[in-house]
Amino acid sequence: MRSLQRPGRSPVLAPHGMASTSNPLSTQAAVTVLQNGGNAMDAAIAASAVQAVVEPESTGIGGDCFCLYSEAGSDKVIALNGSGRAPMGLTAEWLLKQGISEIPQQSPHAVTVPTAIDAWVQLNRDHGKKSLGDLLQPAIGYARDGFPIGQRVEADFAASRELILGDTDLSSLYLKNGDNYKMGDRFINENLAKTMEAIAEHGRAGFYEGWVANDILKKLNSLGGVHTQDDFDAAVANYVTPIKTNFRGYDIWECPPNGQGVIALMLLNIVSGMDKFGNHPISLERIHHEIEAGRLAYRDRNLYLADPEFSDVPVTAMLSSEHADFIREQINPNKALDTLPESTLPKHKSTVYISVVDKDRNACSFINTVFHNFGAGILAPESGVILQNRGQGFVVDPGHPNCIQPGKRPLHTIIPGMATKDGKTVMSFGVMGGEYQAFGHMQFLTRLFDYGMDIQEAQDTPRFMPDPFSDVVEVEEPISNELRDGLRALGHNIQPASKPIGGSQAIFIDWETGLLIAGSDPRKDGCAIGY
Repeated sequence: MRSLQRPGRSPVLAPHGMASTSNPLSTQAAVTVLQNGGNAMDAAIAASAVQAVVEPESTGIGGDCFCLYSEAGSDKVIALNGSGRAPMGLTAEWLLKQGISEIPQQSPHAVTVPTAIDAWVQLNRDHGKKSLGDLLQPAIGYARDGFPIGQRVEADFAASRELILGDTDLSSLYLKNGDNYKMGDRFINENLAKTMEAIAEHGRAGFYEGWVANDILKKLNSLGGVHTQDDFDAAVANYVTPIKTNFRGYDIWECPPNGQGVIALMLLNIVSGMDKFGNHPISLERIHHEIEAGRLAYRDRNLYLADPEFSDVPVTAMLSSEHADFIREQINPNKALDTLPESTLPKHKSTVYISVVDKDRNACSFINTVFHNFGAGILAPESGVILQNRGQGFVVDPGHPNCIQPGKRPLHTIIPGMATKDGKTVMSFGVMGGEYQAFGHMQFLTRLFDYGMDIQEAQDTPRFMPDPFSDVVEVEEPISNELRDGLRALGHNIQPASKPIGGSQAIFIDWETGLLIAGSDPRKDGCAIGY
């Protein structure tokens, strides 16, 4: 139990239903849906739609979605992949001829075809109780009538000022007379309200056909993008078979590749055989070992993770006990690895997270994103849609399994999580923060199950993150200078985090008491609410 004399949050408890999101307006919308007869899926969609309005830098209908869902508290976990594909006219060879060897953020080539709306439509049709039109009404209201900018959103807007200035349509909407929006300012996006009204009335066609699609395509084509109406017609989310590993007696479920959930599971396998080094995770020895495990796991991610429709991703080998043992054996307890060893795997060529549990114990783990803050920094002006930059998840190297190809999905960072035990779902959880998410799943679950923290403490604990593409390790402010110096002495390139590392939400189902127990990350503006 936390000290009640210090700032912090207690877990939220409720008997009937619960929602936890990164924005209070979104959480309230979800709880209202639950109280009015909707189920967990309905509430998650309504919440995601609100967040597309009130956290536009992090998510939106111009992005992607993944979902894990279990009905009536069972351990039969359903997974849906709502990530977008590269347009059919875009190839690595063409990009290289244009002199593009890495896809820049503010580029039409970074925009994969948005698939979140198709995911919402399918999930609502197959698992919801309320109409999609009804679920979109709170979001439409906030877009049309306005909402107050929160503190974290203000900071995210300010941090993205240069990107915003790079697109005239984006800057005309997301700057206030040339200045950054401040906390408490009312923000209105009437065009986005009209787009959501079109989706409410016409469903999938309201986004992928007609004036909305035309507006998006016109903007992308004007910038040199090769997207076509055929690409939008082909944008379909897919049900997939989830993957899992067992950690401390719990089955932990993730969506399969092209998402990085397999890396989260791999990290759990690695740390399952690792010493705790005391009763608290923020110790020199434990931090060092987690950093090294993360560096080695992300090495494998960058080498092998890709769209399984185009490449044979070695998921079984990645999750084998032998590979976990191999990685643990590479960790030197006294020194950071100068050069990462070769992998033993087979050789071959800003986000919002929502957790909802309803009175029937349907559990929804739902994540929606435009990737980096403001995605590709491209706004379709008439529809008010910000377009994602997921195409940056590709590499432009024809010999790499994650090389961009027509109709291919990129390596994806967003990963909802679910935990089951003894035939029942016990927790819906997720972590935000792009590259951090796989590492964040490991950190959250080990704090919960290895160190005995409650569901809120496990999210509050100071974080650190090894950069997947360099030797930099970012650490949050609460990690002491003494620990930082100790890590540097071991050879780690320790740098202060430029912003809070990630965010998270989780809801635990206590089957003995019948209670729902939730936490929400203080690094965001959100909260958990139950009834």
